[in-house]
Amino acid sequence: MNIALIGCGGVGKAFIKLLQEKEGPLMNQGLNISLKYVIGSKGGIYNPQGIDKEDILNFMASEKDITKYPKGGAHKLSIDDIIDNKDVDMLIELTPTDKETGEPGMTHITKALDNGINVVTGNKGPIMLAYRKLKAIAKANGAQLAIGCTTGGALPSINAGIMDLAGSRILSIEGVLNGTTNFIIQEMETKGIGYEEALRTAQNIGIAEADPSLDVEGWDTAMKMLILVNVLMEEDKTLKDIKVSGITAMTQEDIKKAATDGKKLKLIGKAVKNEEGLEMCVSLEEISPDHPLYGVDGKNKGVRYVSDALGDLTIIGGASGTRAAAASILRDVINIYRGYRFV
Repeated sequence: MNIALIGCGGVGKAFIKLLQEKEGPLMNQGLNISLKYVIGSKGGIYNPQGIDKEDILNFMASEKDITKYPKGGAHKLSIDDIIDNKDVDMLIELTPTDKETGEPGMTHITKALDNGINVVTGNKGPIMLAYRKLKAIAKANGAQLAIGCTTGGALPSINAGIMDLAGSRILSIEGVLNGTTNFIIQEMETKGIGYEEALRTAQNIGIAEADPSLDVEGWDTAMKMLILVNVLMEEDKTLKDIKVSGITAMTQEDIKKAATDGKKLKLIGKAVKNEEGLEMCVSLEEISPDHPLYGVDGKNKGVRYVSDALGDLTIIGGASGTRAAAASILRDVINIYRGYRFV
C-alpha cells in the first residue's frame, strides 16, 4: 500500500514512528506500507521508492524544517503533486482543525476522494462541516473515507456506531469525549485544588494546550458530538444547533455539592431525539453512580448509545495522547486494507 501523509505535527510524527515499529507485524499480515510523501505547511518530502521511516524520524528529531531533508525534501510539494503523480492508494490527512472553514484539510480530502484515493483523517473540521458531501464524493469514485480518529482517538466511538449499531435507529448519544477536561475535573476532585491550578498541571504534563480554549470551553466535545450526530443519526446539523458551555467556571463548591449528593461532575455532550426533533448540548453535569459514564475518570473517554433495536451500548476507555491518536489512524488503514467499508 502506497500512502501520503499531510500534516506532520505530533500525531503525524507518531504515525510514522508507529509504522516503523509495526512494520514487521504488518508485513506478516501481508500489508507492506510504503510512505511516499510527508507534507507539512511549507513543503515536504517525496520519494517514489518510499521514505525510510527510521531515517526521517532521526532527521526530524533535530530539524523542524522537513523541506531540508536531503532525500527528497522540497518547498513546493503539495496535494496537487500527489494527484498528478498518481502513485498512492491512500491519503492520511492530519492538518490542524479549523472549525470555521475546514481548510486546508477540506481541499486535501476533496481532491483525494475526487481522484479515487482512500482517505483516513483525524481532522474534525472537514468531517464536521461537510461529511455528507465528502461521503458522496467517496462513493462516486469508489474510495473509502475513514474518520475513526475524529471522535475520541483510540475510543472506537464512530466506528462502533457505524459497524455495531448498523440496522438500529440511534435515539440518543451521550459522551465524555474530551480527556483534557476530564483530567482537570479529576485533579480538582482528588487534590482539592482550583480550576486554574488543575489547568496548569494539565499544561505542564502536556495534556492541555497552551491555548486550551477548544477543550475547556466545550468546543472540542461539541465538534465530536456534531460528527457523531451527522454520521450516525444522518442529521445535517451545525455548531449553531448545539448549546455549548465548558468547565472554566467550575469551583470546589460545585465539586463538593456533587459529592454530597453522591455524584460526580462530568463535561457531557448529549444528543436526544424527541417529538420536537433533536436536542443537543455540551455542559457540566452531575451524574450518579448508576450512570454508565460515572467511572470514566482522568484522561479516559466514553460514549453511550441508546438505540431502538440493539438497546443500550456504552464504550469506555482507550489510550490518550498523540500515539493513541496515531494508532487509531493506523487502525482505519488496516481495516480498509482488510476490506471494511466505511461509506
